[in-house]
Amino acid sequence: MKKAPEVIVVLGPTASGKSDFAVDLSLQMGGEVISADSRQIYKGLDIGTGKIKKEEMKGVKHYMLDVIDPNEEFSVAKYKKLATPILKDILSRNKAAIICGGTGQYIDALIFDNKVPAVPPNKALRNSLEEKSAEELYNELLKKDKRRALEIDRHNKVRLIRALEIIEVLGKVPRLTKLKLKYNTKIYLLSPSRELLRERITKRLEERLKIGMIEEVENLMRDRKNSHDKKKFGLEYVSIAKFLEKKISEDDMKQEIITKSMQYAKRQETWNKKYLRDFKDIAEIIEVK
Repeated sequence: MKKAPEVIVVLGPTASGKSDFAVDLSLQMGGEVISADSRQIYKGLDIGTGKIKKEEMKGVKHYMLDVIDPNEEFSVAKYKKLATPILKDILSRNKAAIICGGTGQYIDALIFDNKVPAVPPNKALRNSLEEKSAEELYNELLKKDKRRALEIDRHNKVRLIRALEIIEVLGKVPRLTKLKLKYNTKIYLLSPSRELLRERITKRLEERLKIGMIEEVENLMRDRKNSHDKKKFGLEYVSIAKFLEKKISEDDMKQEIITKSMQYAKRQETWNKKYLRDFKDIAEIIEVK
């Protein structure tokens, strides 16, 4: 008889319904949810990040939400350090640990037996690299660590900067060994069509604007410490900041958010394909309709 999974991973692109799916699973199995979202860890970033509301949790315990202030630095290593004891505590109480999120590196750090490079953030280096385009960063990475450059998403500035930050300390990005699961795991990959995804992203944007997403960005921008860090908070914050600075119109802001959200969803789907490829015996696609 096959043993019930200890850890359940809920993956999927932005706006695919991961949070609701994770709550429903938790209610069915008596589980608790660990968020694996690189933006929902920040306090006060509620609307733009789509942070689940208390009433939407339906009494299910959620962890790794509202962990740090927006002006604090965070990393995959720090996420792993904070979330691992939570996961072990859930399992010690004979409950299912349901990891839900769109940040693949956070999920990998929890479920695989691989070490995350313990390189602390270098704020001065990050600020200088932020001035460069993704193409310039990629070319720099190509010169310094060709192997990592060929593996990375060449359009993702956050990952490009992190790779260069690690190289600054270690000389190269360490190669990960073959991924080994730490726990008896089941993976659900939510998969909406591109048409449905665009429809959901558009509807979600209108709803968030109505309930105060622009005001949320205004409050964030009032803190000067956050003025240059908008990119780490996500594409919505960058586009709305441009609108507030009168660099683009409201219609252009909306279109930019929708277009970039679709591009981001595609990158998430590409990342998630590795789970289907390498762990197809425990991975299941859930068609979202």
